[in-house]
Amino acid sequence: MSPMGPKDVSYPSERKYEVQSSSIAGNDASKLSSTSVDISGWYTIGTHGTLMATLLENNIYSDTDLFYSTNLQKVDYSQFYVPWFYRSEARLKPTSGSHFQLKTNGITSKADIYLNGMLIADKNTQAGAYAGRTYDITSHIKEGSNVLLIRVYPTDYNRDFALGFVDWNPYPPDNGTGIWRNVEIRQTGPISISAPRIVTKLDGQLSIHLDAQNLDSKNVQGEITCRILSPQGKQLGHPRAAFHLPAKSQQKVTTALKIPNPQLWWPKQWGPQPLYTISCTVSTPFGPSDTTPPKKFGIRTVTSTLNSFNDTTFHVNGHPFQVLGAGYTSDIFLRFSESKLASQLKLVLDMGLNTIRLEGKQEHPYLYELADELGLMIMAGWECCDKWEGWTYNDEGSGVTWTDPDYAIANTSMQHEAQMMQSHPSMLAFLVGSDFWPDDRATKIYLSALRENDWDVPIIASASQRGYPEALGNGGMKMDGPYDWVPPNYWYGDQLGAAFGFGSELGAGVGTPELSSLKKFLSPSDLEDLWKTESMDKGLFHMSTNVSSFYTRSIYNDALWKRYGAPTSLSDYLLKSQMMDYEATKAQYEAYAAKWSAERPATGSVYWMLNNAWPSLHWNLFDYYLHTGGSYFGAKVGSRVEHVAYEYTSQSIYLINRSLSASGARTVEIELLDLDGKVISRQKLNTDTQPNSSKKVGIVEGVDKIQDVALLRLLLKPNNNSNEILSRNVYWLAPTLDGLDWENSTWYYTPVTSYANYTALSTIKPANISVKASKTKVVLENRSKIPAVFVRLNLIDAEGKDIVPVFWEDNYITLWPGEKLDLAVSYESNSPGARIQVSGKNIAEQKISIGSHY
Repeated sequence: MSPMGPKDVSYPSERKYEVQSSSIAGNDASKLSSTSVDISGWYTIGTHGTLMATLLENNIYSDTDLFYSTNLQKVDYSQFYVPWFYRSEARLKPTSGSHFQLKTNGITSKADIYLNGMLIADKNTQAGAYAGRTYDITSHIKEGSNVLLIRVYPTDYNRDFALGFVDWNPYPPDNGTGIWRNVEIRQTGPISISAPRIVTKLDGQLSIHLDAQNLDSKNVQGEITCRILSPQGKQLGHPRAAFHLPAKSQQKVTTALKIPNPQLWWPKQWGPQPLYTISCTVSTPFGPSDTTPPKKFGIRTVTSTLNSFNDTTFHVNGHPFQVLGAGYTSDIFLRFSESKLASQLKLVLDMGLNTIRLEGKQEHPYLYELADELGLMIMAGWECCDKWEGWTYNDEGSGVTWTDPDYAIANTSMQHEAQMMQSHPSMLAFLVGSDFWPDDRATKIYLSALRENDWDVPIIASASQRGYPEALGNGGMKMDGPYDWVPPNYWYGDQLGAAFGFGSELGAGVGTPELSSLKKFLSPSDLEDLWKTESMDKGLFHMSTNVSSFYTRSIYNDALWKRYGAPTSLSDYLLKSQMMDYEATKAQYEAYAAKWSAERPATGSVYWMLNNAWPSLHWNLFDYYLHTGGSYFGAKVGSRVEHVAYEYTSQSIYLINRSLSASGARTVEIELLDLDGKVISRQKLNTDTQPNSSKKVGIVEGVDKIQDVALLRLLLKPNNNSNEILSRNVYWLAPTLDGLDWENSTWYYTPVTSYANYTALSTIKPANISVKASKTKVVLENRSKIPAVFVRLNLIDAEGKDIVPVFWEDNYITLWPGEKLDLAVSYESNSPGARIQVSGKNIAEQKISIGSHY
């Protein structure tokens, strides 16, 4: 046996597959595995892509057309009722003593795998979208060209372990069938090793675990050596571990290292994200056999506790960590763009959120790597409402329950995802159930797989309080809604989704895109359906599925009509929608932050949802095109690290401090103004703040004197005689609150018996504002004696198209008479002729060139 080093071969070697339907190519795997087969009529994709993604990449369909109006319904679904083939050729060069392994990371939902005409695994073995498996293919490799052929079978969400979309959007025509993560082939010596798994302690003690596999037919001994670098690139040590492996066996190998003066990894709002680097090499008497690529990790701890109310509280590095997050989804066709994901996660942090929840959308390794770098926590887990929760006690399911083979698939799936996620400091938890908890047999499998892979963060039974397995205990999360519109004062109640405990998925269901985005996916008649009275209850294709409770905007529209007045035009409807969305998201995030230190603490809130799988009319904090709107800026204001908030029900003021360091004297300036600019009341509160806490600091005076609509402004300042403003917050208030019918609540909303009346906003006098803009700053000044209400800023290019993403310090702003605000803005686009679009409730629309003023 000659000395050799390990070699990774990305398969296919030219980073592409040829793809074709079996209805055209036939089903003769031996023939299709031949190097001489004619594939001139096949489609071509890169390293991965579902069937629909393949057809899109080959211009059979286009996003622009498919996403427009109801065009998705025109796709021929029957073409996906038969198996399809993925085929690739790669030139390989076996050497004496070399071994080859094929690793699948994600194929939906089951497949037959052939190499050079030989069956490596059939659909009963390679089954499950997350069931990444590793196959020893050494005996099937030949010198020169090798043909990989993968036959994927149609996916059924109720019978296969897939990546479904529940009622978030229409189902993709192919149900996500295909190779959605990379398939890899690795060339090693007799011993192959897994990526290292690192368990960290705050004192710098590292436990390093790897799986070593002997691929040879004889016993092999050797040593694994790991190399660890500090975040600054300094070499810290070479922990080693010897092993002796019998032929064709596998064992876990463990070593350790104590890092002096460890640099701790923190969530973004709490500190820096230093990342260490580890790589490991296994050597035998014949030389190097395998090497792991460099891998980043952070030193941190994550734990959770269950309080007397059965509510979960997470702790990061020993500090109680209030989750303020949102639910993430993959693209409808499981396409993955690193650049788009980077923009999405930066938008999350710009809002002040600290967590995203992945309900069965575990995505690619890059997501976790990026979250590590950015300081964003991740709650991963399996999804609801399909085969993943096929339990006999799931009274909402299809009735298809698990059989013996399904438990084996669950084990392989959990093993693979645990290996991928384990060493990432961004991991907060894994939820092994969503709406329902796993049965005892599945729970045992999940726990065993996670522990085998050195899982070191909490394992949660489910996202609801419906039940739990004894081995895990209560998951400590509630899933009591809402999912559709509720008024702002809902969140300060004492029932259901209101601000107490841990709300795993909840929100007012808002997220109306602005007109520039709507025109990309709605026809003129679709746009009319949004605001015309006769269409209030009409089903809308870009909501949820047509059998969903969320197929219409009727609950939302009823509130908008009665609170703000019947829309007079599409633009009037959209302005009122943005105000509704802003109110709704701000109230949720503020209420949970305000009640962090309550007798029954609000320990976490996950807004449903963060983003959409395709262009949608609801359930987002920014739209599919990365354009931000009212829901985004409501969430951003409500999630500020230091903040002051108004509680609608008691007219109280809450001081919020989400940092670990800010403390000391604070001043809260309160002013209540009518729509003519007349002061109703003015107050100044002196208080102090402590890290990671919230408290009630006073009551707003004069609310009982409101005649129609008043504006409330809260300014939080450090009590040091400076002009610094830590938080600026504006509300519009009516004489009475929305009335809630708690007793007749459903799982998705609480009925409203009477509505707050904001119709006077439509009669407010015009205001005049000046706008100055540079590449990094916008200066707004209200030169009127009248408030300028809900001023919207949008960045466009010379052709009038949106520039996205844009990071505004603040937006959708209400300016006091004579008030001047400097707002930072940043964006990556270098589009010439960029301008800022300015509009609002009572200001004339303007377009301001960068570097000029109105």
